[in-house]
Amino acid sequence: MNSNALQRIASSAALAGVVSALIISGLASPAGAQVYRSGSVYYKHVCAQAGKDEARCESFVVTDSKGRMIESKKAPIAGLTPSQLRDAYKITTNGSSSTIIAIVDAFGYDNAESDLATYRAQFDLPACTTDNGCFKKLNQQGHEKHYPPQNIGWAQESALDLDMASAMCPNCTIYLVEADNNNSRMLALSAVKAGALGAHVISNSYCGHENKDTHNAEQFYNQPGVAVTAANGDDGYGVCAPADVPEVVAVGGTSLVSYNNDRGWNETVWAGTGSGCSRIFAKPSWQTDTGCTRRTVGDTAAVANPSTGVAVYGPNNSGTSTWLEFGGTS
Repeated sequence: MNSNALQRIASSAALAGVVSALIISGLASPAGAQVYRSGSVYYKHVCAQAGKDEARCESFVVTDSKGRMIESKKAPIAGLTPSQLRDAYKITTNGSSSTIIAIVDAFGYDNAESDLATYRAQFDLPACTTDNGCFKKLNQQGHEKHYPPQNIGWAQESALDLDMASAMCPNCTIYLVEADNNNSRMLALSAVKAGALGAHVISNSYCGHENKDTHNAEQFYNQPGVAVTAANGDDGYGVCAPADVPEVVAVGGTSLVSYNNDRGWNETVWAGTGSGCSRIFAKPSWQTDTGCTRRTVGDTAAVANPSTGVAVYGPNNSGTSTWLEFGGTS
């Protein structure tokens, strides 16, 4: 999809989001999140709002109308599976262990390896463990020890990221790089570490505020020869950092449902997807749209609507591992 089309779609999506999403106020959650509704599906953010120099993870978990997570010990819970995702995006290769996907998230995730094992076993994906060299959990300094303390919302984000990397590239090597906290600089330094460790792909599933200091982030996320991706955000029109960095692939969101057509799926823009015009970065030479005078933030998109979400195995709010359904541009 070209950037001009994305800009038109995203702007329309923002307006649609105001009209179609019912926000139910005053429903408490560990993250202090409101509960949203799309059709008959309720969902909420798993991470709290970010402060000035912080980033927020960009994922939603499906809930009931009172904001309680819908979870299941029996597998699989509702949500798109690896085979469905691979069919929808016509992925015909399983990848190679020589390709390293680094997932950069904040805080710790105590049961990352065991939860990943459950997800992969459920869907007949090859084992990905520390012992066989497929998986590494690393701290911000790149060491397999002294991990930061667990934060449930960010651990849920990490579970989503690990499961989706597994679904789309089951033979790839996966690194989970855990930043000390969700300070934007700590996450940026973790992305640098991921590149230094040899990552070919670096996934950044978080959104920080674009401000006068944002231009400094380019030195961390501009890694030639590495595919660096970042979430566009989940709250409609607005620009996220580091998705605004010109050398980063800014990933927006869609709704994806099975459909009786040649593809077998119908995919439309999701009303919640972030998008916008950077106030900091000049328009790259490869962007030719007229929607933004500076960098247009929105390069590609994939399923993110919680109403058409994905199945994930990870921690609930008490830290117990279970099946959940997620959405979000992460």
